[in-house]
Amino acid sequence: MGLPRNSQTDALAQAILSLQNADEFYAFFEDVCTIKEVLSMAQRLRVAELLSNGQSYQSVCDQTGASSATVGRVKRCLDYGSGGYQMILSRQEGE
Repeated sequence: MGLPRNSQTDALAQAILSLQNADEFYAFFEDVCTIKEVLSMAQRLRVAELLSNGQSYQSVCDQTGASSATVGRVKRCLDYGSGGYQMILSRQEGE
């Protein structure tokens, strides 16, 4: 299925790619997203990290506060998604 690619999503991608540091990230995402949306994205990334490290669903739920539905969705993305989580996680490992 994938995200729709159009001029608006392309402009958003370019805006995100233009961010140069964490302060710029916080300023932009505070304006663009709700706090809950940013926290949810951060939680899903942590869930992906823990699942990639072999943690059980229950352990991930306990450590992150994520629901089993969220953990399951992230797991499906890790197994069948477009590879975005793996790309970011491998880059973070290299840092």
